[in-house]
Amino acid sequence: MSDLELDATTVAENNQADELAEKLHTYFAGKIVRKDLTKKIKEGANVPVYVLEYLLGMYCSSRNEDEIEAGVQNVKQILAENYVRPDEAQKIISKLRERGSYTVIDKVAVKLNYKDDIYEAEFSNLGLKGVPIAANYVSDYERLLCGGIWCIVQMEYFYDEADKGCPFVIRKLTPIQMPGLDIDEVKAARTNFSDEEWIDLVLRSTGMEPSQFDKRVKWLHLARMIPLIENNYNLCELGPRGTGKSHIYKEISPNSILVSGGQTTVANLFYNMGNKTVGLVGMWDCVAFDEVAGIKFKDQDGVQIMKDYMASGSFARGKEEKNAYASMVFVGNINQSVDVILKTSHLFEPFPEAMGNDTAFLDRMHCYIPGWEIPKYRPQYFTDDFGFITDYFSEVMRELRKISYADAIEKYFKLGSNLNQRDVIAVKKTVSGLVKLVHPDGQFTKENVEEILRFALEMRRRVKEQLKKIGGMEFYDVNFSYIDNETFNEEYVSVPEQGGGKLIPEGMGKPGHLYTVSHGKSGMLGVYKLEMQMTAGNGKFERTGIGSDREAKEAVDTAYRYLKANSRNISASISTTTKDYLLHVQDLNGIGMTKSLTLPAVVAICSVALHKPAISSAVVLGDLSIGGTIKKVEELANTLQVCLDSGAKKVLIPITSAVDLGTVPSELIGHFNIIFYQSAEDAVFKALGVE
Repeated sequence: MSDLELDATTVAENNQADELAEKLHTYFAGKIVRKDLTKKIKEGANVPVYVLEYLLGMYCSSRNEDEIEAGVQNVKQILAENYVRPDEAQKIISKLRERGSYTVIDKVAVKLNYKDDIYEAEFSNLGLKGVPIAANYVSDYERLLCGGIWCIVQMEYFYDEADKGCPFVIRKLTPIQMPGLDIDEVKAARTNFSDEEWIDLVLRSTGMEPSQFDKRVKWLHLARMIPLIENNYNLCELGPRGTGKSHIYKEISPNSILVSGGQTTVANLFYNMGNKTVGLVGMWDCVAFDEVAGIKFKDQDGVQIMKDYMASGSFARGKEEKNAYASMVFVGNINQSVDVILKTSHLFEPFPEAMGNDTAFLDRMHCYIPGWEIPKYRPQYFTDDFGFITDYFSEVMRELRKISYADAIEKYFKLGSNLNQRDVIAVKKTVSGLVKLVHPDGQFTKENVEEILRFALEMRRRVKEQLKKIGGMEFYDVNFSYIDNETFNEEYVSVPEQGGGKLIPEGMGKPGHLYTVSHGKSGMLGVYKLEMQMTAGNGKFERTGIGSDREAKEAVDTAYRYLKANSRNISASISTTTKDYLLHVQDLNGIGMTKSLTLPAVVAICSVALHKPAISSAVVLGDLSIGGTIKKVEELANTLQVCLDSGAKKVLIPITSAVDLGTVPSELIGHFNIIFYQSAEDAVFKALGVE
C-alpha cells in the first residue's frame, strides 16, 4: 500500500470514529466515558471501576481537551478528599464530629427497622450502622435495599444528651452507581447503530480496543459476557496466561464476583444452614472461579450440589429447595499447546480430578471458549476511545437477563439430529445471550441469527468432543448441524482444533511401521505405533519404548516365538536365524503401555522381513495367544471411535468380533473399510495387501 492509500485509510478510520463519537454523544449523553481517563486514575486510586467511571461521566463527558483535563483534576480531588478508605474510617468520623458536616463516598445499604418503623443505613467502609435515612431515598433508589450502592453522602453530626438516638444525620445522598435504568431508551438508541458499530461499542465498554482484533476474536470476547446477560449460564474458558480471562468478571461488572482458587464450601457458595442465608449464587448474577485447578470443596457433596445447580438452577439444602439465577464461570490456564493436549489427553485436563473426569459435571457446560485463540494482551489492546460507563452497561445487561431470545433460531432454522436435549439447551442459551448483546432491540435478520448459531454450535461441540474422549460411546453424537427451514439444506459445524494433526497419517508408511488401538495401563483406549528394524545378525530380538512393563514385554516376546515356529506358513524369506530385529513401541496418547501387542508385533516383523509396508491409513485390532488363538476386540464401538478420531480409514478386525458389530452405530461403520481376518497368517497377508 502506498503512503497516499495509507493516509486515505487513516482519514476514513478517523471520520468513522468521529461519526461514532457524535452518535454516542447524541443518544447516550452522560452515560459514556473516555476509557483512557479511567486507566489514568485507576492506577492511583483503589476504587471500583464503575464508581470511577460514574464520576468521569459527570465531570468529563465533554469533547474539549481543556474541560476534560479540568474534570479529571476535579475527580482526583473528590476521590482524595471524600473516598473512605477502611483504615481511615475513624479519622473521617472524627473530622465529621469536629466540623459538624462532611461529604463521603462509600457503599450504603439500607434495611427497614420494623420495630421502630424507620429505614436505617449501613456504611461499608466507614463501619457505621443504624443511621436513619429518609424514606424518599429508598423509594427513589430501590437498589439501596438490594445489597447497597455506592453513593456520595453529605453527612452531619449532631449529639443531643437528652435524645439518645444516632448522632449521625444523612442530609443528602446521591447514588454513584446507576440508580435505575430505562431499557426502552437503550433499545430505541440501538437502531441508530450498525451491527459493527454496536459490537465495537460493547467491546470498548469493557476497556478493549476492537480495531486490534479480527472478527473471530471479537466474538470470543463477546462470549465472555454471556454469563452476565443470561441466567444460569455455565461457561468454561481455558487458555494461556495473560489473555484477560478473569478481567471482565472482576473489574467490569458490579454484579459478578470472582472466587480465586482454593477451598470453598457449600455454605459459602449455596446455602448456610446455620444462619439460614443464601450463598454467593443467590447474591450475584455471575460467580466466576479463577484458576480451576485449585478448586476444592471442603464438603463431600460439593460437586454433586454444584451439578444439580448447574443443570436446574436450584439446589436442595435441609428440608427446602432454593432457586437462584447466578451463572457459573470456570477459567484456568492450559500449560501445553492445544495440539499436544488433544493428542495425549482432553481439554478439561486442568480441572481437579473430581470435576475433570466427571462426564455428568462437564456435560452441564453450555460453552467452552478456546482461550488459546485470544492473543496475549498488550498495551495497544486497551482502548482510549469512548465506551459506556461500566456501571450503566452492567445495569443494561442485568435488565436484559429478564428476557430470553432462545426462540430466535426457530423462525429460520432447525437443529440437527445429533443434538440431544442438553446440547439444544446449551446452544439456545448461547444464541439468546449473544442476540441480547448484539441486538438488544430484538431486530435481527436471518444472516445475523445464522452467524450466532454457527458460533454457538461450535462452542458446545467443543464440550461434546471432550466428553467423547472421556466417556466414549455415550457421547458419540458430535456431528452438530442445523437445517434451513426454507431450503432444507443441512449445514455441519466443526471445531477448528479437531481438524489436522491426525495421529495416523495418510498414504503408505515404511515397512515395519504399524498402528494398533487398545487399552493402556490407565484403562483408557489409545493409539500405539510399532516401528520394526531388521539388521544382519544371528536371530536376536530386542525391544525399546516398553520400559519395565512385564506384560508388554511378554506380549512382544510371544510374537517373536510364534514367528520362529510358524514363519514358514507365511513366507520362506522370513528368517529368524540370520537377521536381528529391533522393535520400538510408541504410546501416542500417553496413557501407559498396552499388553495387546502380540498380533500387531507379528504383522510388523513380517512387514519389515518381507520389505512390504502395511496398507495405507490402516489399524490392526485384536490379539493373539501363545497357542495361536485369535482374541476378540474389547469395547469394539469405543475402539472404532478412537480409530476414526486418529485418522484411520481401514481397520483389520478378527472374525470373532463380527458378532459385536451390532453394537456399533451404522454411521461409524460407514467411515471405514473393514477387513476381517481369521488367523495370524491371514492378518499378515491382509495387512500387507497380499492377495
